[in-house]
Amino acid sequence: MPVEIRVPALGESVVEATIAKWLKAPGDAVTAGEPIVELETDKVNVEVPAETSGILGEITHAEGDTVGVGQVIGTVSANGTAAAVTPPEAGATPFAAAVAPAAENGRDTTASHATPTASAIATANNVDLSTVHGTLPGGRIGKDDVVRASQPATPTAPPVVAPVKPATVPATPVAAPSGRPEERSRMTSRRRTIAQRLVEAQHNAAMLTTFNEVDMTAVMEVRKRRKEAFEKRFGVGLGFMSFFTKASIGALKQFPSVNAEIQGDEIVLKKYYDIGIAVGLEDGLVVPVVRDADKMSFAQIEQKIKDLATKARENKLALSDLQGGTFTITNGGVYGSLMSTPILNAPQVGILGLHAIKERPIVVAGEIVIRPMMYIALSYDHRVIDGSTAVRFLVKVKELIEDPETLLLEG
Repeated sequence: MPVEIRVPALGESVVEATIAKWLKAPGDAVTAGEPIVELETDKVNVEVPAETSGILGEITHAEGDTVGVGQVIGTVSANGTAAAVTPPEAGATPFAAAVAPAAENGRDTTASHATPTASAIATANNVDLSTVHGTLPGGRIGKDDVVRASQPATPTAPPVVAPVKPATVPATPVAAPSGRPEERSRMTSRRRTIAQRLVEAQHNAAMLTTFNEVDMTAVMEVRKRRKEAFEKRFGVGLGFMSFFTKASIGALKQFPSVNAEIQGDEIVLKKYYDIGIAVGLEDGLVVPVVRDADKMSFAQIEQKIKDLATKARENKLALSDLQGGTFTITNGGVYGSLMSTPILNAPQVGILGLHAIKERPIVVAGEIVIRPMMYIALSYDHRVIDGSTAVRFLVKVKELIEDPETLLLEG
Protein backbone atom coordinates (compact mmCIF):
# COMPACT_ATOMS: atom_id res chain seq x y z
CA MET A 1 0.00 0.00 0.00
CA PRO A 2 1.45 3.42 -0.91
CA VAL A 3 2.84 5.53 1.93
CA GLU A 4 1.69 9.15 1.84
CA ILE A 5 4.22 11.99 1.74
CA ARG A 6 2.90 14.72 4.01
CA VAL A 7 4.13 18.23 4.78
CA PRO A 8 5.74 17.90 8.22
CA ALA A 9 5.37 20.29 11.15
CA LEU A 10 7.54 23.25 10.22
CA GLY A 11 8.01 24.99 13.53
CA GLU A 12 6.39 27.69 15.59
CA SER A 13 3.88 29.86 13.69
CA VAL A 14 4.75 28.25 10.32
CA VAL A 15 1.58 26.80 8.76
CA GLU A 16 2.41 26.58 5.06
CA ALA A 17 5.28 26.15 2.65
CA THR A 18 6.05 26.31 -1.05
CA ILE A 19 7.34 23.27 -2.92
CA ALA A 20 10.76 24.51 -4.00
CA LYS A 21 12.07 21.40 -5.73
CA TRP A 22 11.27 17.72 -6.15
CA LEU A 23 14.56 15.88 -5.66
CA LYS A 24 13.15 12.67 -7.15
CA ALA A 25 10.87 11.99 -10.13
CA PRO A 26 7.95 9.55 -10.25
CA GLY A 27 9.30 6.05 -10.82
CA ASP A 28 12.61 6.75 -9.07
CA ALA A 29 13.76 4.41 -6.32
CA VAL A 30 14.01 6.04 -2.89
CA THR A 31 15.60 4.92 0.36
CA ALA A 32 14.15 5.50 3.81
CA GLY A 33 15.58 8.72 5.21
CA GLU A 34 16.62 10.02 1.77
CA PRO A 35 15.42 13.59 0.98
CA ILE A 36 12.81 13.54 -1.77
CA VAL A 37 11.38 17.07 -1.78
CA GLU A 38 12.55 20.49 -0.64
CA LEU A 39 10.02 22.86 0.94
CA GLU A 40 10.52 26.60 1.22
CA THR A 41 9.07 28.41 4.21
CA ASP A 42 9.21 32.06 5.18
CA LYS A 43 12.19 31.29 7.40
CA VAL A 44 14.18 28.32 6.10
CA ASN A 45 14.11 25.60 3.47
CA VAL A 46 13.33 22.09 4.73
CA GLU A 47 14.13 18.78 3.05
CA VAL A 48 11.47 16.10 3.58
CA PRO A 49 12.87 12.55 3.74
CA ALA A 50 11.16 9.36 2.61
CA GLU A 51 9.60 7.43 5.49
CA THR A 52 10.13 4.11 3.73
CA SER A 53 12.17 2.61 0.91
CA GLY A 54 10.39 2.01 -2.35
CA ILE A 55 9.40 3.79 -5.56
CA LEU A 56 8.21 7.39 -5.75
CA GLY A 57 4.70 7.23 -7.09
CA GLU A 58 2.14 9.96 -7.61
CA ILE A 59 3.12 13.59 -7.09
CA THR A 60 0.00 15.60 -6.34
CA HIS A 61 1.59 19.06 -6.03
CA ALA A 62 4.15 20.54 -8.40
CA GLU A 63 7.04 22.87 -7.77
CA GLY A 64 5.76 26.34 -6.92
CA ASP A 65 2.57 25.09 -5.26
CA THR A 66 1.72 26.34 -1.76
CA VAL A 67 0.87 23.53 0.66
CA GLY A 68 -0.20 23.37 4.29
CA VAL A 69 1.21 21.43 7.21
CA GLY A 70 -0.12 17.86 7.12
CA GLN A 71 -1.17 18.03 3.46
CA VAL A 72 -0.46 15.02 1.23
CA ILE A 73 1.88 15.95 -1.65
CA GLY A 74 2.77 12.52 -3.02
CA THR A 75 3.17 8.82 -2.31
CA VAL A 76 5.87 6.19 -2.07
CA SER A 77 5.16 2.56 -2.91
CA ALA A 78 6.78 0.48 -0.20
CA ASN A 79 6.53 -2.79 -2.13
CA GLY A 80 9.08 -1.79 -4.77
CA THR A 81 6.62 -1.02 -7.58
CA ALA A 82 5.57 2.39 -8.76
CA ALA A 83 2.26 3.65 -7.48
CA ALA A 84 0.13 5.53 -10.01
CA VAL A 85 3.11 6.33 -12.26
CA THR A 86 5.07 3.91 -14.42
CA PRO A 87 8.59 4.87 -15.58
CA PRO A 88 8.41 5.86 -19.26
CA GLU A 89 9.96 3.70 -21.94
CA ALA A 90 12.92 4.96 -23.94
CA GLY A 91 11.84 7.66 -26.36
CA ALA A 92 8.50 8.24 -24.71
CA THR A 93 7.45 11.64 -23.45
CA PRO A 94 8.11 11.62 -19.67
CA PHE A 95 5.00 11.04 -17.55
CA ALA A 96 2.64 11.63 -20.51
CA ALA A 97 1.23 8.11 -20.73
CA ALA A 98 0.63 7.84 -17.01
CA VAL A 99 -0.76 11.26 -16.21
CA ALA A 100 -2.07 12.77 -19.44
CA PRO A 101 -4.91 15.17 -18.58
CA ALA A 102 -8.35 13.73 -19.16
CA ALA A 103 -11.87 15.09 -19.34
CA GLU A 104 -14.02 14.89 -16.23
CA ASN A 105 -17.77 14.62 -16.78
CA GLY A 106 -17.28 15.78 -20.37
CA ARG A 107 -15.30 18.89 -19.29
CA ASP A 108 -11.68 19.35 -20.44
CA THR A 109 -9.41 19.98 -17.43
CA THR A 110 -6.17 20.55 -19.37
CA ALA A 111 -6.02 24.30 -18.74
CA SER A 112 -6.22 23.83 -14.98
CA HIS A 113 -3.30 21.36 -15.27
CA ALA A 114 -0.89 24.03 -16.52
CA THR A 115 1.26 26.43 -14.52
CA PRO A 116 0.21 30.10 -14.62
CA THR A 117 3.26 30.96 -16.76
CA ALA A 118 2.49 28.14 -19.19
CA SER A 119 -1.13 29.30 -19.50
CA ALA A 120 0.00 32.87 -20.21
CA ILE A 121 2.44 31.75 -22.91
CA ALA A 122 -0.22 29.52 -24.46
CA THR A 123 -2.71 32.38 -24.57
CA ALA A 124 -0.17 34.78 -26.07
CA ASN A 125 0.84 32.29 -28.77
CA ASN A 126 -2.57 30.69 -29.50
CA VAL A 127 -1.48 27.26 -28.30
CA ASP A 128 -4.24 24.75 -27.52
CA LEU A 129 -3.29 23.29 -24.14
CA SER A 130 -5.26 20.12 -24.85
CA THR A 131 -2.60 19.22 -27.45
CA VAL A 132 0.34 19.79 -25.11
CA HIS A 133 1.99 17.00 -23.13
CA GLY A 134 3.09 18.05 -19.64
CA THR A 135 6.52 16.97 -18.40
CA LEU A 136 6.44 18.50 -14.92
CA PRO A 137 5.80 16.25 -11.91
CA GLY A 138 2.27 14.93 -11.95
CA GLY A 139 2.03 15.58 -15.69
CA ARG A 140 1.55 19.29 -15.19
CA ILE A 141 2.18 21.49 -18.23
CA GLY A 142 5.13 23.85 -17.84
CA LYS A 143 6.52 26.79 -19.82
CA ASP A 144 8.96 24.64 -21.80
CA ASP A 145 6.17 22.26 -22.83
CA VAL A 146 4.19 25.14 -24.36
CA VAL A 147 7.29 26.57 -26.03
CA ARG A 148 8.05 23.23 -27.67
CA ALA A 149 4.46 22.85 -28.82
CA SER A 150 4.51 26.33 -30.41
CA GLN A 151 7.71 25.79 -32.40
CA PRO A 152 7.68 25.03 -36.13
CA ALA A 153 8.76 21.58 -37.29
CA THR A 154 12.26 22.73 -38.27
CA PRO A 155 14.67 22.08 -35.38
CA THR A 156 16.61 25.27 -36.01
CA ALA A 157 13.66 27.59 -35.51
CA PRO A 158 14.05 29.88 -32.48
CA PRO A 159 11.73 29.30 -29.52
CA VAL A 160 8.95 31.71 -28.79
CA VAL A 161 10.34 32.48 -25.36
CA ALA A 162 14.10 32.10 -25.07
CA PRO A 163 15.74 31.83 -21.66
CA VAL A 164 18.31 34.62 -21.45
CA LYS A 165 20.43 36.23 -18.76
CA PRO A 166 18.81 39.48 -17.62
CA ALA A 167 22.27 41.01 -17.18
CA THR A 168 23.02 40.78 -20.90
CA VAL A 169 19.65 40.76 -22.71
CA PRO A 170 16.38 42.17 -21.31
CA ALA A 171 13.82 39.47 -20.57
CA THR A 172 11.22 39.12 -23.31
CA PRO A 173 7.68 39.61 -22.00
CA VAL A 174 5.04 36.96 -22.48
CA ALA A 175 2.33 39.55 -22.98
CA ALA A 176 2.91 43.03 -21.59
CA PRO A 177 -0.16 45.30 -21.86
CA SER A 178 2.02 48.27 -22.82
CA GLY A 179 4.07 46.27 -25.31
CA ARG A 180 7.25 47.13 -23.37
CA PRO A 181 9.65 44.54 -21.87
CA GLU A 182 8.71 43.14 -18.48
CA GLU A 183 9.65 40.12 -16.44
CA ARG A 184 7.46 38.55 -13.78
CA SER A 185 8.51 36.14 -11.06
CA ARG A 186 6.61 34.74 -8.14
CA MET A 187 7.55 36.02 -4.69
CA THR A 188 9.25 33.41 -2.54
CA SER A 189 7.65 32.56 0.78
CA ARG A 190 10.51 34.33 2.53
CA ARG A 191 10.12 37.48 0.44
CA ARG A 192 6.35 37.57 1.04
CA THR A 193 6.82 37.19 4.77
CA ILE A 194 9.56 39.83 4.91
CA ALA A 195 7.23 42.24 3.12
CA GLN A 196 4.34 41.44 5.45
CA ARG A 197 6.38 41.77 8.64
CA LEU A 198 8.05 45.00 7.63
CA VAL A 199 4.67 46.57 6.95
CA GLU A 200 3.35 45.23 10.26
CA ALA A 201 6.35 46.67 12.09
CA GLN A 202 5.68 50.08 10.54
CA HIS A 203 1.97 49.95 11.40
CA ASN A 204 2.05 48.34 14.85
CA ALA A 205 5.01 50.08 16.50
CA ALA A 206 5.69 53.74 17.27
CA MET A 207 9.06 53.48 15.56
CA LEU A 208 11.67 56.23 15.75
CA THR A 209 15.40 56.28 14.99
CA THR A 210 18.22 58.12 16.74
CA PHE A 211 21.77 58.50 15.38
CA ASN A 212 25.29 58.94 16.65
CA GLU A 213 28.81 58.48 15.32
CA VAL A 214 31.65 56.36 16.62
CA ASP A 215 35.39 56.88 16.35
CA MET A 216 36.65 53.41 15.35
CA THR A 217 40.34 54.22 15.94
CA ALA A 218 40.72 52.22 19.17
CA VAL A 219 38.93 49.11 17.88
CA MET A 220 40.88 49.17 14.64
CA GLU A 221 44.15 49.44 16.56
CA VAL A 222 43.19 46.46 18.76
CA ARG A 223 42.34 44.41 15.70
CA LYS A 224 45.57 45.38 14.00
CA ARG A 225 47.66 44.34 17.02
CA ARG A 226 45.75 41.19 17.91
CA LYS A 227 44.22 39.95 14.66
CA GLU A 228 46.99 37.55 13.63
CA ALA A 229 47.50 36.04 17.09
CA PHE A 230 43.72 35.84 17.63
CA GLU A 231 43.14 33.92 14.40
CA LYS A 232 46.11 31.64 15.04
CA ARG A 233 44.86 30.78 18.53
CA PHE A 234 41.12 30.51 17.93
CA GLY A 235 40.91 29.66 14.23
CA VAL A 236 38.54 32.54 13.44
CA GLY A 237 39.04 36.16 12.44
CA LEU A 238 38.56 39.06 14.85
CA GLY A 239 35.85 41.15 13.24
CA PHE A 240 33.84 44.18 14.28
CA MET A 241 30.64 42.26 15.11
CA SER A 242 32.01 40.78 18.35
CA PHE A 243 32.88 44.29 19.57
CA PHE A 244 29.41 45.65 18.75
CA THR A 245 27.73 42.57 20.21
CA LYS A 246 29.60 43.06 23.48
CA ALA A 247 28.94 46.82 23.43
CA SER A 248 25.21 46.23 22.80
CA ILE A 249 25.01 43.82 25.72
CA GLY A 250 26.73 46.35 27.99
CA ALA A 251 24.21 48.99 26.94
CA LEU A 252 21.26 46.57 27.28
CA LYS A 253 22.30 45.80 30.85
CA GLN A 254 22.28 49.50 31.66
CA PHE A 255 19.01 50.18 29.79
CA PRO A 256 16.93 46.97 30.15
CA SER A 257 13.82 48.40 28.48
CA VAL A 258 15.63 48.08 25.13
CA ASN A 259 15.84 44.31 25.74
CA ALA A 260 12.09 43.85 25.96
CA GLU A 261 8.88 43.19 24.06
CA ILE A 262 5.19 43.93 24.39
CA GLN A 263 2.82 41.03 25.07
CA GLY A 264 -0.77 42.22 25.20
CA ASP A 265 -0.87 45.01 27.77
CA GLU A 266 2.35 43.89 29.47
CA ILE A 267 6.00 44.82 28.90
CA VAL A 268 8.27 41.79 29.24
CA LEU A 269 11.87 42.61 30.18
CA LYS A 270 14.24 39.85 29.06
CA LYS A 271 16.94 38.92 31.57
CA TYR A 272 18.96 37.11 28.93
CA TYR A 273 20.73 38.33 25.83
CA ASP A 274 19.95 36.48 22.60
CA ILE A 275 21.36 38.74 19.91
CA GLY A 276 20.06 38.47 16.35
CA ILE A 277 22.65 39.09 13.63
CA ALA A 278 21.14 40.01 10.25
CA VAL A 279 22.59 38.09 7.28
CA GLY A 280 21.90 39.19 3.72
CA LEU A 281 20.79 36.55 1.19
CA GLU A 282 19.69 36.84 -2.43
CA ASP A 283 16.00 36.88 -1.50
CA GLY A 284 16.23 39.00 1.63
CA LEU A 285 17.58 39.14 5.16
CA VAL A 286 17.44 36.36 7.73
CA VAL A 287 18.28 36.94 11.38
CA PRO A 288 19.89 33.93 13.07
CA VAL A 289 20.31 34.28 16.83
CA VAL A 290 23.44 34.12 18.98
CA ARG A 291 22.00 32.80 22.24
CA ASP A 292 23.35 33.81 25.66
CA ALA A 293 25.86 36.06 23.94
CA ASP A 294 26.71 37.70 27.28
CA LYS A 295 28.28 34.42 28.41
CA MET A 296 30.49 34.12 25.33
CA SER A 297 34.04 35.27 24.68
CA PHE A 298 34.97 37.35 21.64
CA ALA A 299 36.19 34.19 19.90
CA GLN A 300 33.00 32.27 20.66
CA ILE A 301 30.85 35.12 19.31
CA GLU A 302 32.93 35.37 16.12
CA GLN A 303 32.78 31.60 15.59
CA LYS A 304 29.03 31.45 16.19
CA ILE A 305 28.36 34.34 13.80
CA LYS A 306 30.57 32.70 11.17
CA ASP A 307 28.79 29.34 11.56
CA LEU A 308 25.31 30.90 11.36
CA ALA A 309 26.21 33.03 8.33
CA THR A 310 27.60 29.97 6.53
CA LYS A 311 24.49 27.96 7.31
CA ALA A 312 22.30 30.83 6.08
CA ARG A 313 24.12 31.12 2.75
CA GLU A 314 24.07 27.35 2.28
CA ASN A 315 20.35 27.30 3.15
CA LYS A 316 20.97 24.99 6.11
CA LEU A 317 19.56 27.08 8.96
CA ALA A 318 17.21 25.26 11.29
CA LEU A 319 14.10 26.96 12.61
CA SER A 320 15.68 26.90 16.07
CA ASP A 321 18.48 29.11 14.71
CA LEU A 322 15.95 31.83 13.88
CA GLN A 323 13.44 31.71 16.69
CA GLY A 324 13.51 34.12 19.59
CA GLY A 325 16.04 36.90 19.85
CA THR A 326 15.86 39.86 22.22
CA PHE A 327 17.77 42.49 20.23
CA THR A 328 19.10 42.69 16.66
CA ILE A 329 22.22 44.11 15.00
CA THR A 330 22.27 44.76 11.26
CA ASN A 331 25.32 45.92 9.31
CA GLY A 332 24.52 47.82 6.14
CA GLY A 333 28.12 48.98 6.05
CA VAL A 334 29.19 45.76 4.33
CA TYR A 335 27.23 46.98 1.30
CA GLY A 336 28.60 50.53 1.53
CA SER A 337 25.66 52.15 3.34
CA LEU A 338 26.70 55.40 5.02
CA MET A 339 23.45 55.94 6.96
CA SER A 340 20.06 54.24 7.17
CA THR A 341 17.08 53.70 9.48
CA PRO A 342 16.77 49.98 10.26
CA ILE A 343 13.26 48.57 10.73
CA LEU A 344 12.39 46.75 13.95
CA ASN A 345 12.51 42.97 14.00
CA ALA A 346 9.16 42.48 15.76
CA PRO A 347 8.34 41.74 18.53
CA GLN A 348 11.68 43.22 19.58
CA VAL A 349 11.70 46.90 20.48
CA GLY A 350 15.24 47.82 19.43
CA ILE A 351 17.62 47.27 16.53
CA LEU A 352 21.13 48.65 16.08
CA GLY A 353 22.24 49.61 12.57
CA LEU A 354 25.95 49.75 11.66
CA HIS A 355 27.34 51.53 8.63
CA ALA A 356 30.45 52.00 6.53
CA ILE A 357 33.65 53.26 8.16
CA LYS A 358 34.85 56.44 6.46
CA GLU A 359 37.77 58.70 7.26
CA ARG A 360 36.44 62.15 8.19
CA PRO A 361 37.85 65.31 9.75
CA ILE A 362 36.74 65.75 13.35
CA VAL A 363 37.79 68.02 16.19
CA VAL A 364 39.76 66.38 19.03
CA ALA A 365 41.12 68.54 21.88
CA GLY A 366 40.68 71.66 19.78
CA GLU A 367 42.49 70.26 16.74
CA ILE A 368 41.17 68.96 13.43
CA VAL A 369 42.26 65.35 12.90
CA ILE A 370 41.33 62.59 10.44
CA ARG A 371 39.67 59.60 12.08
CA PRO A 372 37.86 56.44 10.86
CA MET A 373 34.25 57.22 11.73
CA MET A 374 31.06 55.15 11.62
CA TYR A 375 27.48 56.36 11.88
CA ILE A 376 25.34 54.11 14.08
CA ALA A 377 21.55 54.13 14.36
CA LEU A 378 19.10 52.80 16.91
CA SER A 379 15.53 52.27 15.78
CA TYR A 380 13.23 51.77 18.75
CA ASP A 381 9.59 51.33 19.75
CA HIS A 382 8.54 54.54 21.50
CA ARG A 383 5.71 52.66 23.25
CA VAL A 384 8.36 51.04 25.46
CA ILE A 385 11.49 53.16 25.11
CA ASP A 386 11.59 56.89 25.83
CA GLY A 387 13.66 59.13 23.59
CA SER A 388 16.14 59.93 26.35
CA THR A 389 16.68 56.21 26.97
CA ALA A 390 17.30 55.57 23.28
CA VAL A 391 19.81 58.41 23.04
CA ARG A 392 21.67 57.31 26.18
CA PHE A 393 21.71 53.69 25.00
CA LEU A 394 23.41 54.73 21.78
CA VAL A 395 25.85 56.98 23.65
CA LYS A 396 26.75 53.97 25.84
CA VAL A 397 27.46 51.84 22.75
CA LYS A 398 29.65 54.66 21.44
CA GLU A 399 31.58 54.91 24.72
CA LEU A 400 32.22 51.18 24.89
CA ILE A 401 33.44 50.97 21.29
CA GLU A 402 35.70 53.99 21.66
CA ASP A 403 37.22 52.49 24.84
CA PRO A 404 37.16 48.75 24.05
CA GLU A 405 38.94 47.76 27.29
CA THR A 406 35.71 48.56 29.14
CA LEU A 407 34.00 45.80 27.16
CA LEU A 408 35.78 43.29 29.37
CA LEU A 409 33.94 44.76 32.35
CA GLU A 410 30.55 45.80 30.94
CA GLY A 411 30.02 43.57 27.91
